[in-house]
Amino acid sequence: MPGTRKLGRPAAHRSAMLRAMVTFLLEKGRIETTVTRAKEVRSMAEKMITIAKNPTLANKRLVFSYLTKESVCKKLFDEIAPKYAERNGGYTRIIKTDVRRGDAAEMAIIELV
Repeated sequence: MPGTRKLGRPAAHRSAMLRAMVTFLLEKGRIETTVTRAKEVRSMAEKMITIAKNPTLANKRLVFSYLTKESVCKKLFDEIAPKYAERNGGYTRIIKTDVRRGDAAEMAIIELV
């Protein structure tokens, strides 16, 4: 079930962090983070892309309320969502890399397919 990982943060900090990471993923196309964070970002990013595939006013307002940059919202509706119009889910890919040197956390790269 998405959204059940606490990630060692209070609720407000966790939601702000995930909003920022989803925005950055949609802006840049790929980010490097820990595996557990990548799994949480995947669920929210795929929900945003699915919502953007149907560009109604209500869906635009829903996406604008979640993402933190207006330019990323425009890019999502104009470029990203039409690219995945024929695809039913599976818009992101998580590739596990090595462990982080400081605390041995499993690292991963999450990217748009």
